[in-house]
Amino acid sequence: MLNLIKFLKPYKKECILGPIFKLTEAILELLLPTIMALIVNKGIATHNTNYVLKMGGLMIVMALLGFCSSLTCQHFAARASQGFGTYLRNTLFEHISSLSYVEIDSLGTPSLINRITSDVNQLQLAVAMLIRLVVRAPFICIGGIIMAMILDLKLSIILIITTPIFAIILYFIINKTAPLYRMYQNKLDKIGLILRENLSGVRVIRAFAKTSSEETRFNKSNDDLTSTGVLVGKISALLSPLTTLVMNAAIVVVLWVSGYQINLGNLSQGVIIAYVNYITQILLALVVVSNLVITFTKAFASANRVNEVLLTSPSIIDINENPATIEHSNSHKNMIEFKNVSFGYNTTGDIALNDISVSINKGETVGLIGSTGSGKSTFINLIPRFYEVTSGEILIHGHNIKDYPLETLRDKISIVPQKAVLFTGSILENIRWGKKDATYEEVVSAAKIAQADEFIVNLPSGYDTNVSRGGLNFSGGQKQRLTIARAVVKKPEILILDDSSSALDFATDAALRSAIKNSSNDMTVLIVSQRASSIKYADKIIVFNDGEIAGVGKHTELMNNCEIYKEICLSQLSSKEVK
Repeated sequence: MLNLIKFLKPYKKECILGPIFKLTEAILELLLPTIMALIVNKGIATHNTNYVLKMGGLMIVMALLGFCSSLTCQHFAARASQGFGTYLRNTLFEHISSLSYVEIDSLGTPSLINRITSDVNQLQLAVAMLIRLVVRAPFICIGGIIMAMILDLKLSIILIITTPIFAIILYFIINKTAPLYRMYQNKLDKIGLILRENLSGVRVIRAFAKTSSEETRFNKSNDDLTSTGVLVGKISALLSPLTTLVMNAAIVVVLWVSGYQINLGNLSQGVIIAYVNYITQILLALVVVSNLVITFTKAFASANRVNEVLLTSPSIIDINENPATIEHSNSHKNMIEFKNVSFGYNTTGDIALNDISVSINKGETVGLIGSTGSGKSTFINLIPRFYEVTSGEILIHGHNIKDYPLETLRDKISIVPQKAVLFTGSILENIRWGKKDATYEEVVSAAKIAQADEFIVNLPSGYDTNVSRGGLNFSGGQKQRLTIARAVVKKPEILILDDSSSALDFATDAALRSAIKNSSNDMTVLIVSQRASSIKYADKIIVFNDGEIAGVGKHTELMNNCEIYKEICLSQLSSKEVK
């Protein structure tokens, strides 16, 4: 948790002044029982009304000052804790955004969501408690014991004896609950994963009549979470009653001993009243301490989870400056060049690409085809450095992509992924994701190239039509065309279509390819497709098979010298279409 203290630096004033005001309140609170003892001994015992009124007035003033100090501390605590949470969430989000697909896949999306929400909220609460109570509660405990010792040293031996008992209770609770809280958060991540899968895949679940089995799966995971929560709750619940039991036992002993001393004339009634008040203050403070123990045990578990994310270094290192040689290298013949590139998603698994070497010229339309899992999507995901190559190098304009800042590199590329992803907002806003300052005319032009304008103009609100979450108010083909428009409006040097026309009919697909080809002769286009017809007329076709390139060339060349490509074409096209 100490690693997260740096997020409190902007709130140094609040973190210093808040405890000072809370300490002021605690000091005033500790003085009240002593003043009460003076009122009993010197005012009530001697029937001195003026003294009682004067000291009573002083107590009222002290109570008001304490109340104001408490409110001021609350204000500082709220500012610091909320500011800390905002700063931490922003940093977490920025750091997660810098992670590559490898780290995000490893940590898991549901877990990351829980860490940036639930765990940060727990840390916010801990910061608020830190400022408000961490100074006050121990000060009341220690100060109460000191004031009690000043009143009567012999009676204070009872309090001193109870101190180790509290320490043992606290150690037992912390030792038992800390690992359980970590386990609870991990099981909460699992619940988040199941919920995410069920909500995003609700159509598939219903189509396969798996609603009951998914309910059983969720209930099992939820029951597991509940049992852990109940167990940790039971253990934590012991803290407050055990603390109260020990302190009440101490009060009983004090009253019994002090009553004996009063009969002997060794103690005054005022002292006993003050003494019992101090014990009550200590008891209440210990109850607060017990709650703080639970809060901070949870916070430490959350801090470890947040730190795990912050300490996860991105495997793809970005550079800050763009070398001058890269800025003037756009005339290089080879737009993209793979040199002996190999890649595996992890160090122990099978490699997805093995010793790939291929060149793609500027302005070429290149088709990528192969069986499922042959490495096509992996190939195109390496170009914008979504993953880092295991060996070899990838060049753009003759320079290694590692020499480009990520923003500069990805600014050259527009990619349309396999799964069409749209964001809430209007169609116009979604297309402008590709180019935020695109004019209305540029948006319409991109939509026409993507064959999307034909259905957009028929919508009641046209380009201002609202896009619901995930684009659920559009068909699969419409979503694909909108995502293609978003990529085209950017006018990139490299356009990558990763099987992004699979939901389009053949006529629309052909019109799309023709429009893209005619829109810019300088744009290099990579088309990943399972359809031979979609890449048949490409300037170059790359055939993948089990992570290797089985053939490179035009359609007619590959039909003659690449058996894999020939098999694909014969399985999809008629004998007339193959020619």
